[in-house]
Amino acid sequence: MALKIRDIDETEAPLLDHLIELRARLVRCVLALAVGFAICLYYADPILGFLIQPLKDAFPEGTGQLIFTKLYEVFFVELKVALFAGFFVSFPVIANQLWAFVAPGLYAKEKKAFLPFLIATPILFIAGAALAYYVVMPTAFEWFLGFGGEAGGLQIEALPSAGDYLGLVMQFILAFGISFLLPVLLLLLNRAGIVTRAQLAGARRYVIVGIVALAAVVTPPDPGSQVILAIPLLLLFEGSLLLMRLQERKSEDEGENPSVPEPSSSGNTSTPQ
Repeated sequence: MALKIRDIDETEAPLLDHLIELRARLVRCVLALAVGFAICLYYADPILGFLIQPLKDAFPEGTGQLIFTKLYEVFFVELKVALFAGFFVSFPVIANQLWAFVAPGLYAKEKKAFLPFLIATPILFIAGAALAYYVVMPTAFEWFLGFGGEAGGLQIEALPSAGDYLGLVMQFILAFGISFLLPVLLLLLNRAGIVTRAQLAGARRYVIVGIVALAAVVTPPDPGSQVILAIPLLLLFEGSLLLMRLQERKSEDEGENPSVPEPSSSGNTSTPQ
């Protein structure tokens, strides 16, 4: 029997409410990003100075400089810096709005299972970005600057432009930050039943090849940064397998020891007719 027009309108009402709520939360995310962008634009020079520090330390004392070959290059560099930093500043608000939109549709057990992934995501990303900034970039920049010198009677000096340098720094930070989210991805796939720990363990050799290939693609072409990215990713992969194993043992223990108590043997054991 066909639904009446009134019934159809009533079934569409919840969807419309969800769309209105989604729009409101997206507006809040955009406003938070705009506020973070404005604040970081005001402090664009100190932020840029912080990002330049690894290159400054790689140059010999008292040497090194950044140049710009277009009149508007530094202006757009500061805009990119402000947007890049503004996203990190506003990320807690953005994550909170996304969680507030998704959480009402989850059961309490699902919320409890998903919340650790939400907390681990920024922690792992920051860990990867910190590794890139404090370890990988200084090592890579010293390696790159080592190609300078004299050839054919001419002096070869490094004169990086501000735009190219910022692009390289963003590539390092994003590549290492996103790559460190590998455990979150694997554990989510395992929790969803798409892959199992046994499947991942059996494909370990292929995973190692994939991690090495990924490190070669997302990092600049120097062996040092590729090795520094590949080793933590391998450790994170093995750590993910360990967490999956612990989760399996926990599930097995809960299955062997159910929370529902068994009926007492001292009572009447006769079954009702």
